[in-house]
Amino acid sequence: MARIAGIDIPREKRVEIALTYIYGIGLTRAQNILEETGVNPDIRVKDLDDSDVQKLRVASEAFTIEGDLRRQEGMALKRLQDIGCLRGRRHRMSLPVRGQRTRTNARTRRGSRKTVAGRKK
Repeated sequence: MARIAGIDIPREKRVEIALTYIYGIGLTRAQNILEETGVNPDIRVKDLDDSDVQKLRVASEAFTIEGDLRRQEGMALKRLQDIGCLRGRRHRMSLPVRGQRTRTNARTRRGSRKTVAGRKK
């Protein structure tokens, strides 16, 4: 079992895809890491040598990933909420942050519909 940045990456997947299971590493960054270390992207994780795993571990430490990245993003959101700017208030109220309409749509952010009885005339 290959363990990188505290994450057990899946054994049956190609290394290129398995690296994307680490928070903060997408496909492009995974390809760059593999190119930098010289590891074949088509090989499966279970077929990696210990030296290859060590190379990947060292190369991935150059980036902010996993817990540090989550903490950084959380602190950025908390800062926006503390200063009371529009983006921070929208985050606090669980509404769309980037100017989308909320009269219709926005179901993902606002949650499922709550039926309200109609008015009598």
